[in-house]
Amino acid sequence: MKLVVAGTGYVGLVAGVCFAEVGHDVTCVDVDEKKVKLMESGISPIYEADLEELMQKNYAAGRLHYTVDYKNAYKDADAIFIGVGTPEQPDGSANLSYIATVSRQIAESVERDCLVVVKSTVPVGTNDKVEQFIKDFLVNDVKIEVASNPEFLAQGSAVHDTLHAARIIIGTESKEAEEELLKIYEPFGLPVVSVNRRSAEMIKYASNDFLALKISYMNDIANLCELVGADIEDVAKGMSYDARIGANFLKAGIGYGGSCFPKDTKALKFLAEKAGYHLETVEAAVSVNTRQKTRLFQKASDRMITFQGLKVAALGLAFKPGTDDLREAPSIDNVDLLLAHGAEIYAYDPVAEDNFKKKYPEGNIGKGSIAYVKKPEDALKDANICFIFTEWKEIRQIPAEAYKEFMQTPLVYDGRNVYDVKEMKTKGIEYYSIGR
Repeated sequence: MKLVVAGTGYVGLVAGVCFAEVGHDVTCVDVDEKKVKLMESGISPIYEADLEELMQKNYAAGRLHYTVDYKNAYKDADAIFIGVGTPEQPDGSANLSYIATVSRQIAESVERDCLVVVKSTVPVGTNDKVEQFIKDFLVNDVKIEVASNPEFLAQGSAVHDTLHAARIIIGTESKEAEEELLKIYEPFGLPVVSVNRRSAEMIKYASNDFLALKISYMNDIANLCELVGADIEDVAKGMSYDARIGANFLKAGIGYGGSCFPKDTKALKFLAEKAGYHLETVEAAVSVNTRQKTRLFQKASDRMITFQGLKVAALGLAFKPGTDDLREAPSIDNVDLLLAHGAEIYAYDPVAEDNFKKKYPEGNIGKGSIAYVKKPEDALKDANICFIFTEWKEIRQIPAEAYKEFMQTPLVYDGRNVYDVKEMKTKGIEYYSIGR
């Protein structure tokens, strides 16, 4: 089928590439001509495992195209997928301006009956508005239907999550729209859950917010474990055998980040308040996560007289391994505090360094300074204190004795529980982690 995807971020680009991979003819639309040329050359604008390989393969096969010419792309598409951003606004609500822009462009461009599918995460009821908005601005006498098809990919494994999803959620208001989406997804060979549009929109928020709840709950329990002498990793292992709980999202740490959980928890909270309902569980998850991000800094502050003039190794900057995304990354909250207290930061990340430099250019910032290194050992050399913010393989592979060997003071604050507590103590390292 002839598919068009509006937007080439994590949602749009991954969806477009995977649609092409299963045999559809796909055109990805973006407003940035430089980005389009970059993608045509086979280079992905985002760091994502396996994505560039599939981009190059399907572009060479003639199934994948990129353009800024939305009018020509939209005019005769079988289906148009909207995968643009819905960033968080100051009050926690979702910014739908990009959705509106694409919707109007579609209305003014389509020349045949078309199914418009919203993949972006949007508040419940948005698809209804999108359909009416498109109809309000339609130029040609064509039939337009809007469907909801939220994505459930995780950054770092987005391609795999799309091609091997646990389920595909489709939300439609007619049998014709449902059949069209089923036809599009038939080559994937995956389970499909078909519901109405509003239920599909809610499934996305309910799923993400439930996972955020699990993370915050485990972090809360981890903090209690420290006070009562329990080990959160043993607790999580014991819990994981219960099929009602499951083994995923039980790992304690310094909080969740990224483009989904922080934004979606706040958006659902805003939606509930607008409807006159108070989502206490979601609000608690947000509150716990906010505090958790700087828990290690607070521990270090209790231990240190000052950070002024101290060399601080910051290992890992991305919000999780496998991505260069810094949105809501705990590293940012901690770097802000360290710089404000005069620390001299030496930062290492195998992928996210360039993005971090855009926010924190190398040199003096405020009372402190930041420099970037190419190897973890360069960050650790003569350091007074080390913070681990992301559990990259390159960081997990650092032997425990290296902290003793390279650091002036082997003082380690590990936000991802990378090391064994007993081993670090045996190696002569003062080691602090989460919930242990």
